[in-house]
Amino acid sequence: MQTRRLGHSDLEVSAIGLGCMSLTPFYGVPDRAESVATLRRAVELGVTFFDSARFYGDGSNEEIVGETLRDVRARIVLATKCGVYPKHGGGAGYSGDPEYVRQCCDASLHRLKTDVIDLWYLHRVDPDTPVEDTVGAMGRCVEAGKVRAIGVCEVKPATLRRAHAAHPIAALQSEYSLWVRDPEGGSLATCRELGIGFVPYSPLGRGFLTGAIRSRSDLPAEDRRTVFPRFSDENLADNRRLLDAVDEVAAAKGCAAAQVALAWVLAQGDDIAPIPGTGRIAHLEQNVAALDVTLDADDLAKLDRAFPAGAAAGHRVPEFQVRYIDQ
Repeated sequence: MQTRRLGHSDLEVSAIGLGCMSLTPFYGVPDRAESVATLRRAVELGVTFFDSARFYGDGSNEEIVGETLRDVRARIVLATKCGVYPKHGGGAGYSGDPEYVRQCCDASLHRLKTDVIDLWYLHRVDPDTPVEDTVGAMGRCVEAGKVRAIGVCEVKPATLRRAHAAHPIAALQSEYSLWVRDPEGGSLATCRELGIGFVPYSPLGRGFLTGAIRSRSDLPAEDRRTVFPRFSDENLADNRRLLDAVDEVAAAKGCAAAQVALAWVLAQGDDIAPIPGTGRIAHLEQNVAALDVTLDADDLAKLDRAFPAGAAAGHRVPEFQVRYIDQ
């Protein structure tokens, strides 16, 4: 397994990690036995980077990850997040309150069955709490030996600088893929200037770039993507044309469209460690095999022409989430 180091930190991770969100209900209702089997297969394949969050499954995601991987804990890098929580009755709440953050750390350690969190992210910035206060509280957990390194998610360059000044930031996690090019320039450049690693989530466009989602009818009724604008039938009809270039490159390489999409992300820099999410062994194996796909300059140029910034129809998140990204 190829490895990559996250910025100037001492965290060395597999070049492709596993985003664990889909091991608990989000993209439909997963099968717990298959979720466990997927985690174990990931270890067999050499994956060492596992990404969870307090928000996923109201803590149950951390419990599955912690219980399944406890026997290989010394060989892996565990990442989780704080700052977002499920509200009673549905929806998400956001809190960067320092005392709440401290409590979240202890709770995540318990659920993950570990003495230390390797990489602990602020899941989203709380607009009502200065990021310096939140990151400062997270830094005190590092000083207490409960956390090795801190990350932040979905922040603009100015906020990243403020967070990094409060406590060294090891990684920025943001959505990045062929159809979400937002981090290019500002966020990525700031990461490289400050020595911060970059962790793209949803590098497969929440499944769109695999070619498996052609209309809303391809999504289960309980799938959260049904509230994402890009997955409306109208926008999917417009976005499908973007896949032609991916399919052409995949056919020429003799690989899957998903592998081309992942190979493109990997080619954007050796300081980038994507975490495609899945709860299925077949998809996991396909994703890891993307490391064997090499895109030449012509391939990359063709994909860049097909996916210029802003090419996708529809916003990447629902309206109610817009306030909490790029803060």
